[in-house]
Amino acid sequence: MVILSFVIYLALLLAIGYFAYRCTDSFSGYLIGGRRVGALPAALSAGASDMSGWLLLVLPGIAMMNGYSSFWIAGALLLGTWLNWLLIAPRLRVYSLEAGDSLTLPAYFENRFGDSSGVLRTVSALIILLFSLFYLCAGMIAAGLLLETAFGINFSLAVLLCGLAVLCYTQLGGFLAVSWSDVLQSLIMLFTLILVPWLLIDAMGGIDLSLAQVSSRNPDLLNALTDAEGQTLTFMSLLGTLGLGLGYFGQPHILTRFLAIRSQTSVSIARRIAVIWTGFCLTGACLIGIAAIGYLPARPEQSDTVFVIVTQALFNPVVAGALVIAVLAAIMSTVDSQLLTSASTVSEDLYRALFNRPASQTLLIKAGRRSVLALALIAMILAMDSESPILEWVGYAWAGLGAAFGPALIGSLYWKRMNLFGALTGMLCGAVTVIYWKQNSGAMFELYELFPGIAAATVGIVVVSLITPSPGSELQRLFEKVQASVK
Repeated sequence: MVILSFVIYLALLLAIGYFAYRCTDSFSGYLIGGRRVGALPAALSAGASDMSGWLLLVLPGIAMMNGYSSFWIAGALLLGTWLNWLLIAPRLRVYSLEAGDSLTLPAYFENRFGDSSGVLRTVSALIILLFSLFYLCAGMIAAGLLLETAFGINFSLAVLLCGLAVLCYTQLGGFLAVSWSDVLQSLIMLFTLILVPWLLIDAMGGIDLSLAQVSSRNPDLLNALTDAEGQTLTFMSLLGTLGLGLGYFGQPHILTRFLAIRSQTSVSIARRIAVIWTGFCLTGACLIGIAAIGYLPARPEQSDTVFVIVTQALFNPVVAGALVIAVLAAIMSTVDSQLLTSASTVSEDLYRALFNRPASQTLLIKAGRRSVLALALIAMILAMDSESPILEWVGYAWAGLGAAFGPALIGSLYWKRMNLFGALTGMLCGAVTVIYWKQNSGAMFELYELFPGIAAATVGIVVVSLITPSPGSELQRLFEKVQASVK
């Protein structure tokens, strides 16, 4: 029955891919859905592609280990989601259209700053490929481990099955296939993250008894300002945690949804949907981990298996196995988005930079599908090592993309004086700082590499923009036109 549910789920994804294939007749449609994606699919697709298996595997484990202090992470991510839709989405939707109808983030930067050399577009494309590959591999490893643990499928075979499934519907239908499948996957995730904590707390006799059992294990876990050892959280640790939300401003797989959304009016509707969905999902994931402290007789050896262990204890094997599909949905929703974003970078940005010649819509779509195939195969090969640190890779990619593109994007949308040299400096400073900080284990402070990366990028953008010539009058008029048209 469980295997049948899994097969039906994959069949649905392939059906979505085929239907999207029939609806895709242009390169713009393949990359960003022809800018006609509605508020609901844009919001749910952005949320599902953001959260991934981290939401159901890692966050409950963090909550089980740290108790109430895990809500700092949830709060930072919820705030980041809201600010991203509020500050970035409306302007980026308008600016990307006005600046040469840009279909990707690198194309937007090139057109926004009038870079005729192609350097800015190439550098930003290479940064996306570098860090997105970590995301892709981490997602496929997580999917493989999940299927191996839940269904006893050989790890390598599990990676191959998930990789091929994502490859098929992404290659067929492009952005529409990814968005529509993300809607299905996000609804599965939402249902699971409401049902499981509710039934778990009910099985323990209600919220009061649940918290009493947690307190009996370790009362420090019910204090949001202390860790599991009773030590007060330091300012630097809180700063690093809250800084997670800043990473949203530079994630191409999320920002692409802003390019694709139908209208400015749809942006405000999508923002509300995204915040509500994210709030429910983050709260549910934290509650599962906190309630599991008292429910499970002992902590599992690997904290990221707590969701699977809880569902196996609460439900019969058939239902528990079906709920594992929610985790698989979360993982696949990010893998498909990262895969399409990376392939778009190759086919739209690097292809144009390298060959610099006109191409038909049919040729560009073929290039996009071939890029999806090549990148999926590379990721599957690299993901065959089950010992790779999933959480570390995801955190590295989040920091690298957030630092390289977050400050540059905010500056491009809000600061008329920012120029090409500042944008290029900011991207390089952000990416290099993250790599250096990571390789040197936090450099001088035990601080997540995203925070120093953003700081370095911001300083680089401001200083270099101010000491180099102002943007030309045409670029400044375009900036003013966009600011006037954003509601």
